[in-house]
Amino acid sequence: MNILSIQSHVVFGHAGNSAAVFPMQCMGANVWPLHTVQFSNHTQYGHWAGMVMPEAQISELTAGIAQTGQLAQCNALLSGYIGSAAQGEHILAALQMLRAANPLAIYHCDPVMGHPLKGCIVAPGVAEFLIEKAIPEANIVSPNQLELEMIVGRSLSSLSEIVVACHEVLARGPQTILIKHLHYQSKDPACFEMLALSNDEAWLIRRPILAFDKEPVGVGDMTSALFLASLLTGKSISAALEHTTAAVYGVLLETASQSRYELAVVDARQEYTKPSHALQAIRLWPE
Repeated sequence: MNILSIQSHVVFGHAGNSAAVFPMQCMGANVWPLHTVQFSNHTQYGHWAGMVMPEAQISELTAGIAQTGQLAQCNALLSGYIGSAAQGEHILAALQMLRAANPLAIYHCDPVMGHPLKGCIVAPGVAEFLIEKAIPEANIVSPNQLELEMIVGRSLSSLSEIVVACHEVLARGPQTILIKHLHYQSKDPACFEMLALSNDEAWLIRRPILAFDKEPVGVGDMTSALFLASLLTGKSISAALEHTTAAVYGVLLETASQSRYELAVVDARQEYTKPSHALQAIRLWPE
C-alpha cells in the first residue's frame, strides 16, 4: 500500500498526520505525509505556534512525485484538516494528478468542518468547499454525526434518520461512508457507536466509552486512517469497521491506563495489527 496523506501536522502530540501516519505504517502502508498546517501542538490546548502551509505546495509537491514516475504506485489519497478552501482546491488538483497516474486510486475524504465548542476551528469557506466539491469526488467519506448534519443541512435525531442521510451522501458520489461518532437521542450513553454504509450494506458497531479528564484529540484522524488501511488490505466494510474500532479502543485503553491527554500512539502500536479486544459489527441492512 502507498497512501498520500494530506492533512495537518503537530510537532508535539498526536493529531492529523501525527495520529494517522504511524498506525497506517504499522499496518504495512508506505505513507507519504503532506502537511496542510504545521503547528507546535493541537489547537485544543488553547495556544499554539505555527502556520498554514502555502496552498500551492500541495499540488507542487504532488507534481514533483509525479515527475519521479512513482505517483502511479499510489493507491489512495487521504485528506483531513485543511487550512483554507484554497488548499482544498490544490488537494483536488493533486487528486486529478493521482487519478491520471493511477485510475484505480481511491480518495478518502475526512471532512473536518470544525467544532468550536471543542476548540477545533476551520477557516471560512472550508466547510462549503468540502460539501460542494470534495465529497462528490470522494470514494470514501468519514464525517462524524455533526458533520453529516452539516452536509445534509438538517439535524438528525434517530438512527433511521442518520441512515437515510448517509444514503443521500452516497447519492452524491462516494461509495462508502463511515460515521465516526454517533450521538442520536436513543443511543446508549455508555457506548460509543460508529456506522459504516455502502449502497449494498449497513453496519453498526459499539464499544464502551472511557472516562477521561480531558478527551484525547486525534481519535477521528486515527480512525479514518485505520479504516482506509483496512479496506486497502482487502477487508470488507464490516471487517474494516470491526478492526478499526477495536484498534482505536485498544489505543484509548492504553492512553487511559497512563492517564495521558495525548494518545498513546506508539506505546499501543500492537493494537494496529492485533487488537487486544474483539468487537463485532451489527448488520442493519440487509437484515
